[in-house]
Amino acid sequence: MASVTEFESPRIQEDQASCCTPAGAPVMSAERAAALAAQFKAVADPNRLRLISIISASEGAEACVCDLMEPLGLGQPTVSHHLKVLVDAGILRREKRGVWAYFSLVPGALDNLAGVLAEPK
Repeated sequence: MASVTEFESPRIQEDQASCCTPAGAPVMSAERAAALAAQFKAVADPNRLRLISIISASEGAEACVCDLMEPLGLGQPTVSHHLKVLVDAGILRREKRGVWAYFSLVPGALDNLAGVLAEPK
């Protein structure tokens, strides 16, 4: 039995070859894509977006866990979980002061994410 390519014209074979040619622009590495996906996943939650908003609007652009529970209407374990996800993703940083933990935005973290979305295609 003849293969499909034996019946294709040379022009169709040529078009297929050119459509698979890699673009000349550099491609994002798998490691960078995985890191960015983790950051986007971290901020793709309404409670986490609200946490970022509350923290950035707070005096000194930082907030204690105890100040974050009431505005969200969530318990301390849930708020702490969301904060941990944001810290692990590099969006927030955590500073321990006595028995309390204070959270602030990592400088430039959100700008970096926004920049990825604004990069030319």
